[in-house]
Formats: sequence, structure tokens, C-alpha cells
Amino acid sequence: MKKGSGLTVYAVLYLIFLYAPIAILPVFAFNDSQVVAFPLKGFTTQWFGEMWEDANLRSALFRSLVIALSSASLATILGLFAARASVRYNFPGKTPAMGLIMLPMVLPDIVIAMALLIVLLTLSVPLSMLTIIMGHVLLCMPFAVAILTSAFQSLDKSLEEAALDLGESRAATFRLIILPLVMPGIIASFLICFTISIDEFVLANFLGSGKPVLSVYIFGQFRFPAKVPSMLALGTLLVLFSIILLAFAEYMRRRGIAKAGGKDSGGFL
Repeated sequence: MKKGSGLTVYAVLYLIFLYAPIAILPVFAFNDSQVVAFPLKGFTTQWFGEMWEDANLRSALFRSLVIALSSASLATILGLFAARASVRYNFPGKTPAMGLIMLPMVLPDIVIAMALLIVLLTLSVPLSMLTIIMGHVLLCMPFAVAILTSAFQSLDKSLEEAALDLGESRAATFRLIILPLVMPGIIASFLICFTISIDEFVLANFLGSGKPVLSVYIFGQFRFPAKVPSMLALGTLLVLFSIILLAFAEYMRRRGIAKAGGKDSGGFL
């Protein structure tokens, strides 16, 4: 047996276990039966049409898009400032501050959701789309900071120093030199945060009002067997959409590193 072959077999089995349920989604989404079971009955696209005719689903999708766009924008903007400060400057409490920013990445979502809910109820803040956005910004911030920190670290500092030596102000240097160079990282950060927000369930369920977002709506529909096939059709589209977004985000991340003259040491795909 070749060295490392056992690890290869383990990795293959792990990937099959991880992705097999996702691969089954389109199989039953096109199955001509309301019963999710083998053997398959035939090919149909009726579940996709039934999915789109659901007015409540369209409303939930609209709310999720508003929340995801808002959360991704805010998380990317705040992450941009945090990443710039962590890479460019040394200040008292820098390490603890960055540790607190990255903490939501390792904390369970349910812990974050319960903590935020207690704080909001204590402050008598009504639950709404705004509270969901607040929670999603907190959840997305570590990912934005990680991506943008990598983008700033790959920059050649001599470019900024040359602009300053030629008489440009720091603000103009950041706007004209630094920002265009890290723009692929900004786009990658936005897309990753958007994907995380639109798929997130726990915070949306805890912090939302009576009007459900897409993830909460899908969870509720699985109580009704007749709705399951259309939800599988929706899941198929969401998986495809997420793969496209993540692939484009990875492309922009690598493009940004190459543009800045850095060396890619890995990625998030």
C-alpha cells in the first residue's frame, strides 16, 4: 500500500458522506412524486413551477435578499476598516480587539442568537428585519476581516510609500491606490457574506418577527408533506446559486492577490 493511501481513502469517504445529501437534492427535485423515496417515478419540472407560484415564498425571498444585501454591505465596510487597521497599524489592545471580532467564527450560532435575543429584549428593542441584520453583520464580520486582511497583507507597501512621497494625502492614497488593489478582496468578502446571510437559519429564527425569511420559511414548510418536493426544488436552486457565488468570490480573491503581486497560499474553496 502506498504511503498516504489510507488518508486519501478517508478523505474520499468523508467528502461522499458530506456531499451525498446535497447531490440527492436535484434527484428528488425532478422526481414525479410527492414521496421522497426510491424508486423514482419519472422526470418532471412541475415542482419548480409550484415553488415559484407560492406568494409567501416570494415574500420570504425578498426579505432575505434585503437582509443579505444589507448585512453583506455593512460587514464588508466594517471589515475593511478592521482589516486595514490590523495590517497597517499597531495600537494598544490590538490583539484582544481582533480576537473579539473573530470570536463569532468559532462560537455556536445558537449561543450568539440567545445572547443577542437577551440583550435586545432587555433593551426593549422590537424584533424585526433590522435585528436580523444586526445579528448577521456580527456573524459575517470575521469572514470579511479574514478575507480583507489577506488582501491587505498581499499589498506591496512601497506603492503606498511612493504615493505619499509624491505628495498625495493618506486619504487620496487609500482611495486611488489601495482601494483599487484590494477591490477583488472587497467583492469576494461581499459575496461570501451575502451567501452566509441568505443561508443562515438560527439567528433569523431567534431574532426575526412574525414575517419569516427564506430559511425560516423553508424549515416551516417541511411540516407539510405536499410542500416537500417544491422545497427540494428551491434547495436545488439555492445550492447552485451558492456554488456560483462562492466560485466567483474565490476567483476575485485569487485575482486580487495576483494583481497585488502576492502569492496565493490557499483559499476558502
